[in-house]
Amino acid sequence: MTRQPTHPLPPLRETVRAHGLSASKALGQNFLFDEQLLDRVAALPGDLDGQTVFEVGPGPGGLTRALLRAGARVIAVERDDRCLPLLGELSEAFDGQLQVVADDAMVIDADRQAGGPYHIVANLPYNVGTALFTRWLEPASWPPLWLSLTLMFQLEVAERIVAPVGTNAYGRLSVLAQWRSTARIAMKVHRSAFTPPPKVMSAIVHVVPAEQPDGVNPKILSQLTEKGFGQRRKMLRQSLKGMAGAVEALDELGIDPTRRAETVSVAEWVALARTLSA
Repeated sequence: MTRQPTHPLPPLRETVRAHGLSASKALGQNFLFDEQLLDRVAALPGDLDGQTVFEVGPGPGGLTRALLRAGARVIAVERDDRCLPLLGELSEAFDGQLQVVADDAMVIDADRQAGGPYHIVANLPYNVGTALFTRWLEPASWPPLWLSLTLMFQLEVAERIVAPVGTNAYGRLSVLAQWRSTARIAMKVHRSAFTPPPKVMSAIVHVVPAEQPDGVNPKILSQLTEKGFGQRRKMLRQSLKGMAGAVEALDELGIDPTRRAETVSVAEWVALARTLSA
């Protein structure tokens, strides 16, 4: 069911112009004005009517409008004070559906804000997107409180998230996104869709939790992949030697220590982490 605002809203582009707002390069902002595209993004998590959605960096509220039209209760975290008046107008138009948190998403506890199961949907600011994504993938408790992640990234980052072992794009993000969740590129977005157009193409990644392998400490896996891919041109026996027991675990599992991180499958990283978690 599509929700309608309590009073007509002017097109977002007009609202932005009326407020004299422009995208901040320092905050990694690129605005989306295409309502049809934004409605398609809001549809990716499934039926959001009555669901809670956590949104990071809503800016002037283009995606926020689409989420509200889809019936979601939206918690929008925005650190750019210039955008707050526009989001305030949106909150008034969708009475009771939008909560605006004027803060930095890097210091916000999304679970606490949501208070129950929720979806994360965001056109992530480029400068904090990867850091937020890895944080959402690493909670000790699994399945997480979030039900799905629907996130806009630079296409290059999106390809790293879904990359299979042995490819140039395969790396730490691939392992963290795939070892206990399912990730796919749901949609590519041309640079011309944004104002101002970024220098690169973008893509929307959709992630849902899967079953977590038994006996694996997520912190251990995170540390292993950080060391392994942090020096990806080195052999494993070199890149992992600073982690207690890691080189011995390679021998125990029959993993050749002269291999490099990008040749190690997700299952092998998990097996290594399980051995060190025991």
